[in-house]
Amino acid sequence: MVRMTRRQTALLGAGLLAAPHIANAQANRLSISIWGGSWRDMVQKQVAEKFARETGATVEFQTGGTVDRLNRARLSRAQPEADLTFTTSHFGWLYANDGLYEQLDLSKMPNAANLVDQAKISPFHIGTWAYVYTIGYRPDLMPGRTFTSWADLWEPWMAGKLAAPDFDPSHLIVVSAILEGADASTWERGQARLRRLKPSFKAFYTNDANSQQLIGSGETPVQVILSMNAHHMKNEGININLAIPKEGAVLGVDTIAIMKGSRRQELAYRFINTCLDPQVQAAIAADKKGSPTVSNAQVDPAVAALPGVFTTPEQWRTQALVIDHRLRAEKTNEWRRWFQENIIAG
Repeated sequence: MVRMTRRQTALLGAGLLAAPHIANAQANRLSISIWGGSWRDMVQKQVAEKFARETGATVEFQTGGTVDRLNRARLSRAQPEADLTFTTSHFGWLYANDGLYEQLDLSKMPNAANLVDQAKISPFHIGTWAYVYTIGYRPDLMPGRTFTSWADLWEPWMAGKLAAPDFDPSHLIVVSAILEGADASTWERGQARLRRLKPSFKAFYTNDANSQQLIGSGETPVQVILSMNAHHMKNEGININLAIPKEGAVLGVDTIAIMKGSRRQELAYRFINTCLDPQVQAAIAADKKGSPTVSNAQVDPAVAALPGVFTTPEQWRTQALVIDHRLRAEKTNEWRRWFQENIIAG
């Protein structure tokens, strides 16, 4: 028989007592996959702090790029590293198609009752904020010029003035198709028009910082630009205007979803509900100058007046050019390859 000392017995008892506390601590910790930098900071400030106050739970962030985080999720599908994932609407479909998301029960998130239709992306992921890619330009460097249609990018006076993202050509591919009377599903009909845009290009930017540098310096006085970046630069004193073309500005929606196999789904639902809280949504809009995805958010009038910020059903209907999110996911690689070969390198 093995005899235990009083000290050993005490330590064993302490360990047994500690085990439930460790388990409880793990159960009260939520892991979220998200981009780094200002996106992580915004969610921490506007959502996670309120969620933590109300639940006592700890929020941890796993940060990385859009593609890198998708690949990590695929590798860890048996034991998901994150409970919740933020990503773009079309990349969310890549997760969903791979069986990485749980199907959402909207009844567990009362604030989801106020979601705008454009934020109801799929049964697996929903929108948390929205923005547009549209035409941004420097009026001081383009005197007398305005942009009322995407077709203006093809005008002779645009030669050598335009920049667009090299990582996502979907905006211009779909716009070119629309200008030819087609749509995203028949995008090939816009190929010839898009080739005719080549003289307008001066550069292709690789990320947000590169975009801001190019238009801020005036090297590319016109851009297909993320509205949030343009508003940020304007706040920094850069003379930049945003146009909403008559065809609409290309809508982008960032989304949230619960990872398949998460053992903290109750907390995950509460976090999403916090994210959709109308006051939180108004704070996110003020922080990032984007559109709230619930209809009952009371957005600061100065923010609501900004181009590309949608707060009414009429704005969503007439100013947002929506590319089918699932189709966009399916076509992303094909579009990027075609654009690289025929526009950037062609």
